Amino acid sequence: MSRSPSAYSPKTRLGRWIDARMPLPRLVHDSFVSYPVPRNLNYLYTFGGILTLMLGLQILTGVVLAMHYSTNTATAFNSVEKIMRDVNSGWLLRYLHSNGASFFFIAVYIHIFRGLYYGSYKAPRELLWILGCIIYLLMMAAAFMGYVLPWGQMSFWGATVITGFFTAIPLVGEWIQQLLLGGFAVDNPTLNRFFALHYLLPFMIAGVVVLHVWALHVTGQTNPTGIEVKHETDTLPFTPYATVKDAFGAIVFLLVFAYFVFYIPNYLGHPDNYVEADSLKTPAKIVPEWYFLPFYAILRAVTFNIGPIDSKLGGVLAMFGAIAVLFFVPWLDTSKVRSAVYRPWYKVFFWLFAANALFLGWLGAKPADGIYVVLMQISTVIYFAFFLVVMPVLGLVETPRRLPNSITEAVLSSATRKRGSASTQGGNASPQNNEHIV
Repeated sequence: MSRSPSAYSPKTRLGRWIDARMPLPRLVHDSFVSYPVPRNLNYLYTFGGILTLMLGLQILTGVVLAMHYSTNTATAFNSVEKIMRDVNSGWLLRYLHSNGASFFFIAVYIHIFRGLYYGSYKAPRELLWILGCIIYLLMMAAAFMGYVLPWGQMSFWGATVITGFFTAIPLVGEWIQQLLLGGFAVDNPTLNRFFALHYLLPFMIAGVVVLHVWALHVTGQTNPTGIEVKHETDTLPFTPYATVKDAFGAIVFLLVFAYFVFYIPNYLGHPDNYVEADSLKTPAKIVPEWYFLPFYAILRAVTFNIGPIDSKLGGVLAMFGAIAVLFFVPWLDTSKVRSAVYRPWYKVFFWLFAANALFLGWLGAKPADGIYVVLMQISTVIYFAFFLVVMPVLGLVETPRRLPNSITEAVLSSATRKRGSASTQGGNASPQNNEHIV
């Protein structure tokens, strides 16, 4: 998107003095007030702003919680209970933070699927997409580290199982595991390391978010048609049009979030994590948090050796490969059409992929035996086939629908169709209306 000259004009002498030395107000104005955005953005595009809001909430509540948390295996569990009972509004801070992690992932998954549907990863936005994938990786690391901190049964055994996967990596696997654990088992050094990393990672995420937004403002926002901005009539100022829509979307999202915080705060957690960690008592079923379940299912789908690669290493490679493949999406998709709106077959495969991802999440919570293993294997094949087969091949053989000449044409044609549909419905409902129109 071509950037127009800055429209910012300081009104006061102080404003002009600051603008000449550090034009931060100009940067804010050009980026969040006068910045042109496509006029056809829908509410799926509000999740970028929602994610920024949730990141701020997680950092704020996390910093306050850290003031009362004890990084010692003998007192960590009790310090969390003390936060809940004795710290002023501690229960609210804890529930905001724990449920905030889940809603952070809900928003990021919607954001990712929106990008896949509308082709937001295509040139010239490859780096924008890669930065988003890096944010996702850092989020997963921060969430895993944070899940260990309450030092409940699921925290302890989850850390034991997940860090144990690294031993499958030849040569350096055991070294990586010991580096994470600070020893040969999950213990006090592990808790200290995880707390330090969990505290650090959100600030790293914030730094990459700045780069992500910067890259977005350089290349410009995509839109549901996938067509680049061609005329000034294709865009509207960010404020008030996009800001009002973003604010409304955020309010609705936060209302749902508030319902979980105040009415069902433990719904997305695991009951075993409200029992203090005990290295001598293994839970009947060890599962990660819900947002890791699809990848956990992929990990457990590999139950056989693949040549010199044993099943344990194969599962680890499949799990990390399921994340790594996202980085190559801009080059795996060979279609010249960006949006699925104009790609009928891609749209079908996309929704099958989305359903399969949800199914993988369901399977991740099931035991790795019987029919569940077979279903995990089938779903894993479907997951990778979407990226490695459907995207490259479909782009070469699919015949897309005709693209509009501009965003404005798409908006006007959509409005015309809606008016025509309303007129038809009104005419069918009342003959007098038809006579009046004639």
